[in-house]
Amino acid sequence: MSQKARIIAIANQKGGVGKTTTAVNTAVGLAQLNQRVLLVDLDPQGNATMACGIDARTLELSACELLLSECEADEAIIKTDLVDVIGANTDLTAAELQLMDQDYPQHALKQQLAAVVGHYDYILIDCPPSLSILTINALTAADSVLIPMQCEYYALEGLTSLLDTIKRVQQTVNPDLHIEGLLRTMFDGRNNLANDVAAQISEHFGDKVFTTVVPRNVKVAEAPSFGQSAIEYDVLSRGAVAYKGLASEITRRHHGRS
Repeated sequence: MSQKARIIAIANQKGGVGKTTTAVNTAVGLAQLNQRVLLVDLDPQGNATMACGIDARTLELSACELLLSECEADEAIIKTDLVDVIGANTDLTAAELQLMDQDYPQHALKQQLAAVVGHYDYILIDCPPSLSILTINALTAADSVLIPMQCEYYALEGLTSLLDTIKRVQQTVNPDLHIEGLLRTMFDGRNNLANDVAAQISEHFGDKVFTTVVPRNVKVAEAPSFGQSAIEYDVLSRGAVAYKGLASEITRRHHGRS
């Protein structure tokens, strides 16, 4: 029997912190380390789907149908060169409303992924920028949470709501959920405030903070418009190098634990 995949939710209810960029590039980085990776897009904006070169508007089966049990996980999976993808589009907003009428709506994703969890080494879930039932589904299904953070004034303050949500999920439906790590993104070392906030994050969270720091990088911003990760778009760019480093750091951590 195949080993069970490690499921990592990539979450932060604050928008614009590099969450989707982190999901896509970490998935590709892990795949390049010969890991079998499934990327699940749970954001109705479908940005992770588009960044993988998939037209979100033409999806026949997506995360929407999966959550509403209108298809099986293997039917919704789209294979790309490096990673498998369960895509999303604006239909997911309707699924969110319908889920609220179901019994135990927070378990929908976990139940559906159970059929494919043995086929992968990692399943990464890109969450929407909100603490909605979609994010709760991701946290219920996940083993851990990776939290991308910009090093700016309100970063730590905005983290409180997410940590409270994680704690509630641990107390109610997923006691084994833990924080995979905090990732400092869009970092500009020339900015004194960024350095101060980065130091505060390290002081508060210690070894939960990834050593990898993702710099602010134009190639990372350009890549999605070409339907690619930064690693595929320009492997030598500073952003791509950082995300390859993050993938290596994640695998080293897991091998160390096991």
